[in-house]
Amino acid sequence: MPDMKKLPLYLALTVGGMIFAYPFIWMLFATFKPEMEITGIGLWSANMSMDNYRTVMTKIPVGRALVNSLFVSLCVTASVLFWGSIIGYALARLKFLGRELILAVILFTMVIPFQITLIPMYILMVKFGWVDTYLSLIVPGMINSFGILLFRQFFRDIPQDLIDAARLDGCNEFQILFRIIWPLSKPVLITVGILAFMGSWNDVLWPLLVIRLENLMTMPQLVTLFAIGGQAEGRMGVQLAAAMLLAAPIIILYSFFQKYFIESMASSGLKN
Repeated sequence: MPDMKKLPLYLALTVGGMIFAYPFIWMLFATFKPEMEITGIGLWSANMSMDNYRTVMTKIPVGRALVNSLFVSLCVTASVLFWGSIIGYALARLKFLGRELILAVILFTMVIPFQITLIPMYILMVKFGWVDTYLSLIVPGMINSFGILLFRQFFRDIPQDLIDAARLDGCNEFQILFRIIWPLSKPVLITVGILAFMGSWNDVLWPLLVIRLENLMTMPQLVTLFAIGGQAEGRMGVQLAAAMLLAAPIIILYSFFQKYFIESMASSGLKN
């Protein structure tokens, strides 16, 4: 039996959730409407069809762009989890000279706007010969400062006795991290993974600079060029369909792992 005293709160939260969700729901339904009916605020139309999605599929190589984005985002995510957890563990559990200085440098990099490093990073990609290759999309995002900080904060809450027991059993630091701590760190692993995947998946500016071959373009880059480059012919329904194809993987990913995401943000926080 629900607490009647909390009923107004639940109603307010429900209404608030519907208000926030309605624009996205409207966008989803609009992708199935004819162009002349999109301007209405209602959801349903008697003339629903898949024409907008068919147009997108025929005008741009969505399948290839989707594979490119998945490959790049998964590589970046795996790298961020691997290196971020190693660095976070070292900063949280190992004592060495300069540890606090390294942490301060990592925190400092978090406040530097990406636009400041954009030109130097592009020059490096040209010097390395990585323009129009997957390396230019993957390597710059392999380490994430915020991910390192989240790992550090989460690892600091793991009992030291557990780590000491593993050392007594002969485990080295890598075995402790990957065989003892990783199985206990599912919430923070999923949280950092989601953030890294979303950051890589949604990136538009950097791919626009370093990728010019259509068969290497990521989904956000291709959708952006499709919307502003004239291929959409100013049709709102087609542009919304392209945007929905771009947003769908992130929505599906978050819907499966939102429990762990919220748990990690609540438990690890940014304390200590």
